[in-house]
Formats: sequence, structure tokens, C-alpha cells
Amino acid sequence: MNQYIIAGIQQIGVGVEDLATAWKYYIDTFNMDVKILDDNHVADIMAPYMGGKPRAKRAVIAINMQGGGGFEIWNHQEHKPTKPDFVLQFGDLGCFAAKIKSRDVKRSFEEFSHKNVKMLGGLSKSIDGKDTFFIEDIFGNVFQIVDDPYVFRDEHRSTGGPVGAIVGCSDIEKTLPLYQEILGYDRVLADRTGTFDDLAGLPGGGQQYRRMLLTHSKPRKGSFSRLFGQSYIELAQALDRTPRRIYEGRYWGDPGFIQICFDVRNIRALEKKCQSMGYPFTADSASKQQSDAESFTMGDAGGHFTYIEDPDGYLIEFVETHKIPIMKKLGLYLNLRKRDPEKPLPDGILKMLRFARVKAEDVK
Repeated sequence: MNQYIIAGIQQIGVGVEDLATAWKYYIDTFNMDVKILDDNHVADIMAPYMGGKPRAKRAVIAINMQGGGGFEIWNHQEHKPTKPDFVLQFGDLGCFAAKIKSRDVKRSFEEFSHKNVKMLGGLSKSIDGKDTFFIEDIFGNVFQIVDDPYVFRDEHRSTGGPVGAIVGCSDIEKTLPLYQEILGYDRVLADRTGTFDDLAGLPGGGQQYRRMLLTHSKPRKGSFSRLFGQSYIELAQALDRTPRRIYEGRYWGDPGFIQICFDVRNIRALEKKCQSMGYPFTADSASKQQSDAESFTMGDAGGHFTYIEDPDGYLIEFVETHKIPIMKKLGLYLNLRKRDPEKPLPDGILKMLRFARVKAEDVK
């Protein structure tokens, strides 16, 4: 296979100060209750982004069975997680907000009004004309609830998992080729400049911005494409001020959205594309292996992961999944390297992931 495949946004990394507290909260708030992995290997490959040293960590990937990607909840175990020493504003460089899918945004607005979140403004219209609203979790992370009617497995909830992100960039035109030509976000849903009502409740929301909302014109392919569904990237450029890097002076893994992760196949073909456009891999798990065919183990899952930096230094992760547990108690694992890389897994197999559901009160 000479071409790479991007199945969708696999997860958005969320650095936290206490993993158990955060995961319980995300189960209660976003129904991220299906555990894909729980890993406590030392993070050595990412040492260049953590002060040049390997760091002990615990990381959990959890999903919502209604569809979308997951959260990688990531917690330093020795280094004291450090929050930013300035107030993050819309348009600051990196991932400012994760987009959470909703089949009924008005219903979600009513539900979140009674949850343990801070409502950042009211129900409004996004730049694509659809209903939206913003919230802030108890850790200071911002989420945008967006209209997306697709449901993978109906669990009678209004929201699913993350389906995108708002990424601040210093120059949209410079950043755009990365998302359009490498990541396949070739369809522009909106491109507007000015001040915006939906941002009124956000820090810096009253300032002038250029905002561009992207999606992909063709359905994604790959094993998990039906679970992930469609996804969206919003690029935001501040016009009234010089934005700051969200992770300025801090380590990867510190509190906030540490990366956007894409599920891929044929990662070496992707590497060639990235290199040809000036985005070399800056971390590569296969460099620790005897050959590219071997998997890097994370908890009960295995695969190959790499990173690139966007033009402003924000990290984008690529994961080629080789093995995941389907029913760990019965010893059932899925070997993805033996499957057609373009073909989605049958819904029935993916829906078996629900048997890894975890109750908030059982999280440790």
C-alpha cells in the first residue's frame, strides 16, 4: 500500500493533575466510560517535550459509545503538573477547545446547565450557522458543543465524544496546508473575519478574529472510521493582539489539551508526505523497536505512534493501531494488521467495546 489512510480523530489528549478525579468527572460529564487502555509505562519517547527527561505517567484512553473520538487522560506521576501562568484566550496558539458532538444541541444546553460545568455564554450560532455553546470543566478546559447528528450506538444520550478542535494559529494561511493536504480537511464550511456572538463568554471573545471551519469532503476509511464519524477543525487567528503559546514554558502532559491524535494506516507513507511538506516526525515509537513491524505497547493495546509539530509548535499525534482488547476478560483481542486497511470494522465488533465500560465509582 503506497497511500496512507486517516480514519479520523482517535482522541484528544487531556493533561490532568489527578487522573482518577479527572476520569470520574469525564464519565459523569461526557459519558467517557469505555476504557480502551490504561497504561503506566514511563514516557521516554516524549522526553524532548518534558525537559529532556523520561517521565513517569499514567494514561487512560476512554470513549463514548455514541461515537466520536476519545480522551487520552494523561497524568504526570513525579513531575508536579503545571498550569499556565496566564489566562488563556481564544486564538492562543495550540488547542484552545475540544469540540463535542451533539445530536440535539438545544437539549444538550439544557442538560449541561444542570451539570458540574461553567456555562461560557448562552446558546448561539457557530460560524457555520448551526447551534452551539461553550462550557468550561472544573479543571479550566474549554469545550464547544457542536451539532453532529450521527450516532454510532444509540445509548439515549444527547452527546458523544470529541469530533474536532479549535486550534489557534499565528497565520491561518501558513497552517492551512497541513490540515488540507496532509490531514484531508479539504472542505471549507466557513471562513469569516470579525467579532462573533458565540465567543462572547470566552476570554478574549470580544476581539477580532479570522475563523475557518474545515471538514473532509469524503467519508473517512479505515478500521475505526464508523466509530469516529466526521470531524472538524476550526483554525482561529487573533487579529487584535499577538497570541501566546498555550504550552509556553510548560511540559507536554501538563494540564490542558496536549495533542490532537489521528488514527492512521501506513504510517511510513504518511511520514514521506509530512517530510515533503516540511513536517518531519519529531518523536517516533518505532525508533525504540528492532523493526517497524513491532508494536509499541501501551497497556493492553499496541501500535506505532509518532508526532509532528504544526507551524506554531503544537503537537499532532499519529497512531497506527495494531492490537486492541475487545473483551479482555475473555482474552479477545483484535489484530488489525491482518485486516484490509481501508475497510471499516463491522459495527457488531466495535460495539463489543461497550463491555469494557467503567462506572465512575469504580475508577481508581
